[in-house]
Amino acid sequence: MTFEDLKIGQKGIISEVGGEGALRLRLLDMGLIPGTQVQLQKIAPMGDPIQILVRGYDLTIRLEDARRIVLREVVE
Repeated sequence: MTFEDLKIGQKGIISEVGGEGALRLRLLDMGLIPGTQVQLQKIAPMGDPIQILVRGYDLTIRLEDARRIVLREVVE
């Protein structure tokens, strides 16, 4: 599952951060670390970028980069 599968307000837990080199490091530096819970906050009118809540702050990332992050469902 990726961010494309989430609806606004829905949560997921990062299970894998893909990409390579500088892109992967940048995603990890932004707090997108496996085991972290994230929530989809907003989607831009044209679908790109998206805004997520991660570690208590809002983060806006491109959908292309978000596709590299694999999520699993939050069991509540």
